[in-house]
Amino acid sequence: NHPGFDFAIIPDVIDGGEDENEALLDEWPHGEFFGVPVWHMNESDERFIRLCNEYPRVAIGSCGDYDVKRPNLAVARMKDLIRHIIDVHGMPVTKLHGLRMLNPLIFTKLPLASADSTNVARNIGIDKAWSGAYAPASKETRAALMVERIESYNSPGSLAYCEKRDRFNMQLQLAV
Repeated sequence: NHPGFDFAIIPDVIDGGEDENEALLDEWPHGEFFGVPVWHMNESDERFIRLCNEYPRVAIGSCGDYDVKRPNLAVARMKDLIRHIIDVHGMPVTKLHGLRMLNPLIFTKLPLASADSTNVARNIGIDKAWSGAYAPASKETRAALMVERIESYNSPGSLAYCEKRDRFNMQLQLAV
């Protein structure tokens, strides 16, 4: 009942299959209200749609061909899928949480309720990335700068989807 607690990610097998992740959902002892299942982009569309209809929040994990290191491919995959779980106003029927999705090239194009990333923690200590006359001297200042840049963007409240432009085609995505 802590006021700062909203949800917990249900453990998942990152490179595992749907059966392994379903087994972990069955083992989760805290119920659907606090538990957020993870759907990986290489899993079936049907599983994503079912989770969105059964849970108040679903976490989206990138992996394989749809890694967030390739933001355009990840966004194309997600836009084409999210269109199946929106209401008449273009809003998802459940809250979506993006795992490793604090890249503005991703979260500004998807209707995410929340997102997380290890980007700040991983990059504040890389001194060569912070060179020049105005480079922040402390890790705290570097972190504040990165957070400020991320926080200057917002996720849209609804999905902007054009059937011609946004239709996902893996072959076309790989050609680009």
